Amino acid sequence: MDRLILFRHGKAEAESASGDDFDRRLAPRGGEESGETAAKLADLGFQPDLALVSAAVRTRETWAAAEPHFPKARAIFDADLYHADSEAVRHAAAKAGAMVGTVLVIGHNPGLQELTARLLTEGSAPPSLIARASRQFPTAAAAVFLFDGEGRPAFDGLFFPDRGD
Repeated sequence: MDRLILFRHGKAEAESASGDDFDRRLAPRGGEESGETAAKLADLGFQPDLALVSAAVRTRETWAAAEPHFPKARAIFDADLYHADSEAVRHAAAKAGAMVGTVLVIGHNPGLQELTARLLTEGSAPPSLIARASRQFPTAAAAVFLFDGEGRPAFDGLFFPDRGD
């Protein structure tokens, strides 16, 4: 894996019809912002080869909003990414990335936010950037990292949805 994109699902409804967190759908804003974040990434040339997507409804819907911007990406829906911790996300991405250049992970907090902060720290990012990512990683946010031949991360972009507030 040469590049990793961590993409938090879009804004979801407070509750699902079933009452199960796994079944929560995206709110209208969540679908819009997910598509906008994906469009920003694509416009900058960040094109995943593989999308690892949590099997939860809101992450699947985030992928549905993002997929048109990533036409070459193959998606794998993985139940183990549902509320996975940062190490589990990193392991899944590294395993999948053994055969592809760019991996996109669409998942949940706190795992994605913690992994973002960890990779920023490992990559010697500026303390202000590490602090910002540690404080907030909102819905529809994305963090991009490059990896060298030794597997060391380097920060390549942090994208928050434009909420106009």
